Amino acid sequence: MKRAQIIVSVLAGLSTAVGVASATIQSKSPAPDTSSTTPANAPVEIAQSNPIVITPPTTGCKITQAKVADPNPPLNVRSSPQVANGNIVGKLNNGTFVSVAQEKNGWLQITDPVRGWVAKNRTESSCSQVSQRITFAPRGDSAIVRGQIIGGGSHSYIIRATKGQTMTVTVQKGALPFIFPPNDPYGRNDLSGGGHYSGKTNWTGKLPATGDYTLTLDSNFKGFEYEFLLRVK
Repeated sequence: MKRAQIIVSVLAGLSTAVGVASATIQSKSPAPDTSSTTPANAPVEIAQSNPIVITPPTTGCKITQAKVADPNPPLNVRSSPQVANGNIVGKLNNGTFVSVAQEKNGWLQITDPVRGWVAKNRTESSCSQVSQRITFAPRGDSAIVRGQIIGGGSHSYIIRATKGQTMTVTVQKGALPFIFPPNDPYGRNDLSGGGHYSGKTNWTGKLPATGDYTLTLDSNFKGFEYEFLLRVK
C-alpha cells in the first residue's frame, strides 16, 4: 500500500471514532427539565386573605335595655346600687327584659318592670346604637360580621366601595341587613330588601356609585344575634 493511501485510511478511522464518541456522549446527556417552566404570559395568582371578623363594641356606650341572666335566679332588684340588708325591692326571672336609665359602678338602674338597681354582671346587654367602619385586610375582599342586639336600637356597619363592584351578603344567623347607598342619610333607598320580615338570607348586586355603603340591622323590638359574610370584589 502506498504512503498516501495509508494516511487517508488513518484519518478516516479517526473521524469515525470521534463521531461515535460524540454520539455516545450526547445520548447519555439527560434531557432538559421543562416541567417547572412558567410561560412568560401566564397569570400570576395573588393569595387572598381570610375574612376578617368584625364585632360591635360592648362598652363605652349607652345601654337602654338588658336581659336578666342570673346564674342563681331570681335576680334581686335593690333600692340602691349596693348589696345591703333590707334593700331588696323585687325579684326578676331570667329572660326578663328591663329598661335601663343609667349605669353606675357595675350596676344598672332600671325603670321597668320594677324600679331599682340590678347587678350588670347578672344581665346581658349591648350597645343600643352602633356605627362601625369595616376595612378589609390587605389583599382581602371579605369580612364576617357577628354580634347581638339586646332590646331596642340598631347596629350599622360602613364599607367604602367603588361603582361597578359586586357586593354579596350571606346571612348565617339573624336577618339580612338593609343596605343603603352613599349620600342616603335618611335610609330611603334600601338595595337589599332586607329586614326580619323579608325572609331573605342573601343578596348580590352591582354597586351603583362610589362611596360609603351602610349595612343596618334593626332590633325588631327585643333584639337578636346576627352573623353575616360580606364580600366586595
